[in-house]
Amino acid sequence: MKCPFCGFMNDKVVDSRESKEGESIRRRRECLKCERRFTSYERIDEIPYMVIKKDGRREKFERQKVLAGVLRACEKRPISMGKMEQLVNEVESYVIDSPERERTASEVGGMIMNGLKQLDKVAYIRFASVYRDFKDVSEFRAELEDLLNAKEGKPVKAKKN
Repeated sequence: MKCPFCGFMNDKVVDSRESKEGESIRRRRECLKCERRFTSYERIDEIPYMVIKKDGRREKFERQKVLAGVLRACEKRPISMGKMEQLVNEVESYVIDSPERERTASEVGGMIMNGLKQLDKVAYIRFASVYRDFKDVSEFRAELEDLLNAKEGKPVKAKKN
């Protein structure tokens, strides 16, 4: 916390108290340079992070929903919970780091698919089949062929989302 008097960046907390409503914390601080005291208030950031769906609806970002999708895709696969958790953390950080507090569902889904492609090809195909909403076996086959061509180093044709 920057001292409002001298601008020094280090201080110590002298006293902490919760507000009457329990919505914020009041902290008395003392600057370690000029030794003057000041008060800071901490409160929970209540503006939600949003995901813009394909149809234009805005939905609150839910980490648990991303984790559930990754778990479903990785079910019965040799992928550690730590690696799945790391992928979900990366996706959550990506959404939280957005300056306008919004990301499109295609950005989020694409990031999950790229992460799964690195972890496990079967989990990737499982997730892609739901995310891309394959209409028939030929779409599923085309995705598999793209995956196999990428593995063999052949050029991959561009996909439409």
